[in-house]
Amino acid sequence: MTSTASLALDVPVAGDGSLPRGATGNGSPARRRRRGGRDGSQTWVTVSLIVISLFTVAPLLAVIVLALSPEDAPTIPYAWPSDLTLDNLVRIFNVGEFPLWFWNSLVYSVVSVVLVLLTASMAAYALARKRFPGRNLVLWSIVATLMVPMQATLIPTFIMVAGWGGVNTLWGLILPTLANAQAVFLIRQFVRDLPDELFDAARIDGAGEWRTFVAIVLPLIRPVLATLAIFVFLWHWNDLLWPLVIGQSDEARTLTVGLASLNTETVSNSSIMAAALISFIPCLVIFLFLQKHIVASITSSGVKG
Repeated sequence: MTSTASLALDVPVAGDGSLPRGATGNGSPARRRRRGGRDGSQTWVTVSLIVISLFTVAPLLAVIVLALSPEDAPTIPYAWPSDLTLDNLVRIFNVGEFPLWFWNSLVYSVVSVVLVLLTASMAAYALARKRFPGRNLVLWSIVATLMVPMQATLIPTFIMVAGWGGVNTLWGLILPTLANAQAVFLIRQFVRDLPDELFDAARIDGAGEWRTFVAIVLPLIRPVLATLAIFVFLWHWNDLLWPLVIGQSDEARTLTVGLASLNTETVSNSSIMAAALISFIPCLVIFLFLQKHIVASITSSGVKG
């Protein structure tokens, strides 16, 4: 029977029972140096990320401090103010048509998200799963529109919408933004990777195209839809150029256009920062609400890869 001593490592031991010089229980000196080098590099990476995060968060902290500061506070907050107040958040609702601007932006963003995702997902499903002549030509024509800047089509789009009577209307604001080529392309790539067996089983069960799209495609592409929902919402919520052109009356302005039109001589910087802070809240809410779907999208993409 093999003794326990024969299974031990063959390490020379000095007469007093101590290990020889250079031999320790934590590994060789070279291994310790490598471990120390890795720990040092990780420390520098952590410090660098903390510094970058501070620079990223600093503007938001400045907005919060100015929004909660009195009207006579300095433009740049050099230190945390001793007295904070919510008066600016209340006062901004009496400046101009702020509640109406907020409502217009909310309708513009939410309705655009719903319609863009609906139309883009249907187009993507057809381009990914249907066989028809000129399919690739249609696809690459849609992708080619991504290279055309919005400024190049701004005047023709305005003339067309104005001819339909869409100036100073919400539908005139929403309609030209529904054709989102980027959303079509991204959803099409996601639908194309779905297993063919699912669609074969749906056809065997007698499911039509609409039932297949609603019952199979939409549930499986929820991660990419949630990701696009955040992007489309942010694009429309922060949009300035098209709402500035189509909304020519004070009642038809969105929040971005309304805040840009405020006269800083009559409205304090603290009130403007309070309005900016309020405008940030919907973006934060929709991100927190759809965050888990973004993580699921990244995870599923990693599994497919």
